[in-house]
Order: sequence, then C-alpha cells, then structure tokens
Amino acid sequence: MRPRRGMHIYVLPNLLTTANMFFGFFAIIYSINGNFIWAAYAIVAAAIFDLLDGRVARLTRSTSKFGAEYDSLCDLVSFGMAPSLLLFLWALEPFGRLGWLASFFFVACGALRLARFNVQVSVIEKGYFQGLPIPMAAGIVASSVLAFHELEIDASRNYGLLAMTFLLGFVMVSNFRYRSFKDVDLRQRLPFTYLVLGVFLFAVIAMRPEVMLFVLFMSYAVLGAIVGFLRLGKEPKRPLFMPPELSTADGSLEEDDLHEEIDEDEELEKRGENEK
Repeated sequence: MRPRRGMHIYVLPNLLTTANMFFGFFAIIYSINGNFIWAAYAIVAAAIFDLLDGRVARLTRSTSKFGAEYDSLCDLVSFGMAPSLLLFLWALEPFGRLGWLASFFFVACGALRLARFNVQVSVIEKGYFQGLPIPMAAGIVASSVLAFHELEIDASRNYGLLAMTFLLGFVMVSNFRYRSFKDVDLRQRLPFTYLVLGVFLFAVIAMRPEVMLFVLFMSYAVLGAIVGFLRLGKEPKRPLFMPPELSTADGSLEEDDLHEEIDEDEELEKRGENEK
C-alpha cells in the first residue's frame, strides 16, 4: 500500500509565531474596548515574539517555507490590522471617511510590503531593507500612543497623526533603503566608540522611555525617506552570485524565517522521480 503522506512542522518556532498573532489579536480587542495603552503594549509584545521566532528557527535549524508564510499571515494581523484599527479608534475616527481610508491605506500597504518580501526574486543587500519593515511601522504607531499619553496630548482629530498614517503606508511600499544592521556582528571586536554610543542611547531612552522611543522610531522612518528621496533612481548594490543553498527551484530565495519539515517518504519519492 502507498504510504500516507504527511507534513511535519517544527513546534517551537511556530508557537512563538502564534504568540505574535495572539498579542496582535489582543491589541485589536483592547482597541475596540477603548483601552489604547494596553493595545499599544500588546503590539510591542507581538514585535518581541516576531523577533524571537526567526532567531529560534535559525538557532535550532528548524527553518522552512511553511513558517515563512505563517509568519507573514501573523504579521498582517499584529502589525497591519491591529495598529490600523488602533489608529482609527484612537485618533482618526473624527475625520470620518478620510480617517478610515487612512487606516485602510496603512493595512493595505502593510499587506503589499509582506507580499513583496515573500516573492522577491532579486537579492538585495544584507544590511538594508527595501521599504520600511511593517513591524517598525507598527512600533511607531504603538510608541505614538504611549508618547501622547505620557505628554497628555489629545490625539483625537490630530492632523499630524493623519499625515503620519499616510507616510508610514507610503514608505512601507517604497523602494527606500532602510538600514537593517544585520551585517553588524556584535560577537566580533568593535571600536570602543560603539560601547560608548550604546551606553548613551540607553541613557537617552531611560530619561523618558515612552517619548524617546517614539522619537527614535519616527526619526528612523523619516531619515530613511529623506535618504531615499536624495538617492531616487539609484539601484541598490546586489551580490554578484547567489549561494546555491539560498536558492529554490523557481529561482526565488528561501527566507530565513522558515519553520517546516517535509515528510521523509515524500522527499524520498521525489528523489526517485528525479533519478528516473
């Protein structure tokens, strides 16, 4: 009899990805209930688990295509739907149709950003993102809620937040290059200045965390957009060749955030067909 086909997945990284989606859903519920501060903290928690699942998958060598797709779906909930709904109910609802269209623009651009990342064939520089990452855009939204609450500023019908919503959507789908810092290896010896800058950064954030995090995140988005406008039309550098272990059959890249294992019977059967 023909052996039953099945798919085995790695549990640990996918549980971390599920925790990411849980906190995104948590943020949606608390936004609807009007508890915007808890919703903002939930988005921050979702970002932490989004960072952990990829790291754990790489450390445990449990990467796969299933995990990449699942991670993108969870990111759309946690960093697309949750912050857009938070923005609308917290600040943009008084704008009426313009307010919910701005929120829709944010979530739509986030979905396009994730789709482009998943199907991107060309190899971009390791140290840069193409467009603002959607977790960073969601982090800006969450930190803005905390900053406005700390400064006791009324966010309702705030034109600055309306403009910020459109700006974040635009830079997510843009070709602006944002530094990812993935090429910085902290395990190697670095100049003493790096440590001094790290201590200074901690001190600045510690003065007023809610406000300073918003300033830092927003500065990252704005500076990336400014650099992108200055370098408009300039092609990013690309590697001269693609390592064989990173390429797939259709020429696309196999992403890092992957957590799936194909059943051994199915793999053996494919190898037999290829040999024939």
